[in-house]
Amino acid sequence: METVRHQDVLFILLGAIMVLAMHAGFAFLELGTVRGKNQVNALVKILSDFAMSTLAYFFVGYGIAYGTGFLVGADRLVAGSGYELTKFFFLLTFAAAIPAIVSGGIAERARFYPQLAATAAIVGVVYPVFEGMAWNNRFGFQDWITSTFGAAFHDFAGSVVVHAVGGWIALAAVVLLGARQGRYRRDGGIASHPPSSIPFLALGAWILTVGWFGFNVMSAQTLDKISGLVAVNSLMAMVGGTLVALLLGRNDPGFVHNGPLAGLVAVCAGSDLMHPVGALATGAVAGGVFVVLFPIVQNRWRIDDVLGVWPLHGICGAWGGIAAGIFGAKAFGGLGGVSLGAQLTGTAIGIVVALAGGFAIYGALKVFVGIRLDPEAEFEGADLSIHKISATPERESSF
Repeated sequence: METVRHQDVLFILLGAIMVLAMHAGFAFLELGTVRGKNQVNALVKILSDFAMSTLAYFFVGYGIAYGTGFLVGADRLVAGSGYELTKFFFLLTFAAAIPAIVSGGIAERARFYPQLAATAAIVGVVYPVFEGMAWNNRFGFQDWITSTFGAAFHDFAGSVVVHAVGGWIALAAVVLLGARQGRYRRDGGIASHPPSSIPFLALGAWILTVGWFGFNVMSAQTLDKISGLVAVNSLMAMVGGTLVALLLGRNDPGFVHNGPLAGLVAVCAGSDLMHPVGALATGAVAGGVFVVLFPIVQNRWRIDDVLGVWPLHGICGAWGGIAAGIFGAKAFGGLGGVSLGAQLTGTAIGIVVALAGGFAIYGALKVFVGIRLDPEAEFEGADLSIHKISATPERESSF
């Protein structure tokens, strides 16, 4: 038994390292999308958010979600070869994805230190509340879902728990923050801010794509539960998202490189249940959703979500939760044991928790300390550095 535990520790540790590497993907995706003068800020923000997330999740969040903490003797922490510690590390990388998602939406005009405070509150309280409900039956949530719909809410790797929650928190933050200076003109015109570096954007997308196989496959958390089906379904969803984004986005590199991410976001929830053809369809729909919604959100609704994190994570994540109830059913070639009603309800509750938490945190910060940079003022600390890099030539792109 101890040998198996050693193997599980190594297994989940490798998963944690792969998902940790995905944060470099978040950084380069934002780096390549924002204007050149804001690139340094993007890099510092992602790393700093991860550090703050670690403290918040270690001291508060993990205990809220799983009812256990680490303020005990080291002799208890090394039980089972320290499996609980590596489980914390793995789940931390998921939790820290929330502020990394939010970061892309609020880029180029959010104050640095209030965002760190928001990160602490999100990772320490808001995210763990729903994480515990979905993955640890906190508050009897899964018991209620099961008794009502005949099956539990199923989210294997976080389409809703991580991505939808992150995307809907980001929507609240973006709405409260407002658009970038000059983005939407009074005469109805819209200033174009195309990606500053397609190579950096593409690099970020590739890092995220590769790391995602650790995100999904290692969500089994123990070797005896690992499934090759999760890996192939992740692959098929990635391919579906890519090809549909390529077609609908008319070869635009911004859309093409976000297509696989949309597909992977959506397949997380049901990747352990779906037939690969169902995963392909799930990813294809997600890729189309992102390409269609991104310009609508930016241009028609005038929500200045810089990286499109609400459509990419919020909407595609919600679609993934619902898709698990469709393509996970035996009627569509899945393994069964899911209920569409349970998936709809669990997804809706996740959105409500995210929106309530996002508006509460960013609303309070806006009232008491302010969350937006003054474009005419001098900046301090990490905010100062964003104005010391000269802008790179902008590229023509619809993204």
